[in-house]
Amino acid sequence: MNYLKYTQYVYLVFGIYFIYDGITKWGDQDKPWLSFIIAALAIFMFFFRRRFAKKFEDNNNKRT
Repeated sequence: MNYLKYTQYVYLVFGIYFIYDGITKWGDQDKPWLSFIIAALAIFMFFFRRRFAKKFEDNNNKRT
């Protein structure tokens, strides 16, 4: 279950990418709101997964 420690950073990378995508679409005819919503969701998932991984690790430490 060590991969849970690293998969949370994938959400952070996607969040940064979609923020960049939204900023680049800001001046164009495209609507950047969808990119910002996806970025907010990805950043929320980063913190959620980090908290979940911490709880999972603490639970495993209590059992041993």
